[in-house]
Amino acid sequence: MQWILVVPLKPLAQAKSRLSDTADDGLRPGLALAFAQDTVAAALECPAVRDVVVVTNDALAARELAALGAGIVPDQPRDGLNAALAHAAAAVGSSRTAASVAALNADLPALRPPELARVLDSAAAFPRAFLADAAALGTTLLTASRGRELRPFFGPGSRARHRASGAVELFPGAVDSVRQDVDTGDDLRAALALGVGPRTAEVTARLLITEQ
Repeated sequence: MQWILVVPLKPLAQAKSRLSDTADDGLRPGLALAFAQDTVAAALECPAVRDVVVVTNDALAARELAALGAGIVPDQPRDGLNAALAHAAAAVGSSRTAASVAALNADLPALRPPELARVLDSAAAFPRAFLADAAALGTTLLTASRGRELRPFFGPGSRARHRASGAVELFPGAVDSVRQDVDTGDDLRAALALGVGPRTAEVTARLLITEQ
């Protein structure tokens, strides 16, 4: 099964506010962009992924991610993460060449293509499915097979909300790189320990962060 991944990204100036204890206002936008670049680049290398579409109204992010090969869909609803994802999923799902759709977080800088392929292969057995994050409270990936609505419920406690919505929780084994999103300094250290992509490595080299 081939997938189209929909990746939501806030305007960079508003992104990653919870990293304020680790990165100052001048570094956070660049860090958010680096996370997204490494996430998109890794996703595009996954053999199960046909296309990656980024949902964003940030001009710089749109330009940089399009240069990697991602499609760009503006966040026309401007009504939060779930509205943006539903809008983009409907847009890509209405195409004559529509594929199954998955929403993937933009802050997975340690993402490994083989691990993403393992998760998507697991998800192919279900109409809707999701992968919990490393904290086991949120969600890093939500899938919908071709012809099904994505019905995203991202946000605090999204693992429970996705499960209550009827999506099947996936347990595909060791896929730490697909679970490790980055919201806090501790998350960033955990991602660094897994091994992040080159753009995140370059930006974090400016921070006084260790992997310990």
